Amino acid sequence: MAAPDRLPPIPPSAYDQAQAEAAAEFRARRGAEPFGPYAPLLRSPAVMRDVEALGVRMRHHSCLSEDLKELAICQVARAYSQQFEWSVHAREAEKAGVSRAVIAALAEGRRPDGMSADEALIHDAVAELLSTRRWSDTTYERVVARHGERGAVEIPTLVGIYALLALVLNVARTPADGAEGLARWPE
Repeated sequence: MAAPDRLPPIPPSAYDQAQAEAAAEFRARRGAEPFGPYAPLLRSPAVMRDVEALGVRMRHHSCLSEDLKELAICQVARAYSQQFEWSVHAREAEKAGVSRAVIAALAEGRRPDGMSADEALIHDAVAELLSTRRWSDTTYERVVARHGERGAVEIPTLVGIYALLALVLNVARTPADGAEGLARWPE
């Protein structure tokens, strides 16, 4: 049984002025009240706006293709045992063309077999970043050769923004969007 949500969505009738303004902007962009990580982040409306802006930039204006972004996001969700992030992005990864076998391996916390060269590069770069908090010269050179210096900046930024969201979601205990897809790792 999942622990109760610590920071559930705030009812719109309970918004203060700053929350109402931030929620109205969110609603105009997304057609819904703040959800997922944005529900707890609404407790700090300015932070919610800034985090969402960076998330949108990384999600929709990155040098990486959709499948590679979603692969990286799923790795972050697995690293943080983040159920909401996983429940959303495992579906998005499959829609973007990441195979079910790759997604299943990520869920199990293992390096997937049968990845394309691009997937293997992103997987290995993200795994190294998550485990060592940096890249070796070899990994950096491989990333720059394939994605340029822009990729060398955007890949860690993508990992960072989704790690930030995972931490907020974990602290809030935001439930999955559907069934929980990750076995919890010891905490």
